[in-house]
Amino acid sequence: MSDTLVSTLSTLTTFTAADGENLAVQDWPLMEGTPRGTVLLVHGLGEHVGRYDALAQRLNAWGFAVRGYDQYGHGESGGPRGGLTSDMRLLDDLADMVDATRARMAPGEPLVLLGHSMGGLVAARFVSMHLRPVDALVLSSPALDPGLNAVQKLLLATLPRILPNLRVGNGLDAQYLSHDPVVVAAYLADPLCHDRISGRLARFVADSGPATVARAAHWSVPTLLMWAGADKLVNPAGSRAFAAAAPTNTVQSQCFESLYHELFNESPELAEPVFALLRQWLLQRCPAVG
Repeated sequence: MSDTLVSTLSTLTTFTAADGENLAVQDWPLMEGTPRGTVLLVHGLGEHVGRYDALAQRLNAWGFAVRGYDQYGHGESGGPRGGLTSDMRLLDDLADMVDATRARMAPGEPLVLLGHSMGGLVAARFVSMHLRPVDALVLSSPALDPGLNAVQKLLLATLPRILPNLRVGNGLDAQYLSHDPVVVAAYLADPLCHDRISGRLARFVADSGPATVARAAHWSVPTLLMWAGADKLVNPAGSRAFAAAAPTNTVQSQCFESLYHELFNESPELAEPVFALLRQWLLQRCPAVG
């Protein structure tokens, strides 16, 4: 598939969830040609899917249609920033998005979930619970181990039950997103990014990581797991534990030792090996059509 088949324009729409809340959806279609598959993007904590435009353009160039959405409480979607209405909210929303995306795809076209950080945790937990079938999964620095200290663990054992909707700072230090200062500055200046997290959302992250790692030995969906060895926002130990337990014929794992958290937004010379691995892996699993 020629790298010239790139859509330079994305389209913005709104998806209404079962409870009436609106989720902002962004599509990056191919300008021409039949897609190898569709990649559904699931973003991380405090950000929004619009930050994935450069990645979506690359995926277009490789022959993939791309769709993403702002998770509840994020970006231009409904809900208080960093809030959560129920423990299953993010998983239910992903199920709705998978159903809606499948409905517009060609019969037999592969659907690939690609989740980063908290989005990687949501996507991996979704697959581990068999909520909907997907054809492949890509995880970028998934939040499989939030790296909580003893005090944070104590707070999470009590606070979500007492004040589940209390929202506090998430403690993420933006300087460790990327070695590229332009990426960090853009994140800090982005009005759609926030630093809020509720007790219920923190509890979801803390519980879902270990529960997902516990299912790694039984993993059956083809998965590419990539993580940053120098990650200071998510504990790399979660990805290492998953990789050690998962069947190697199903899960391909790669640690990029010197990279920071946002693998796809790293300095160009650092990010190129990440994109090269992603491209190779996707093209092997999604052959060109026609």
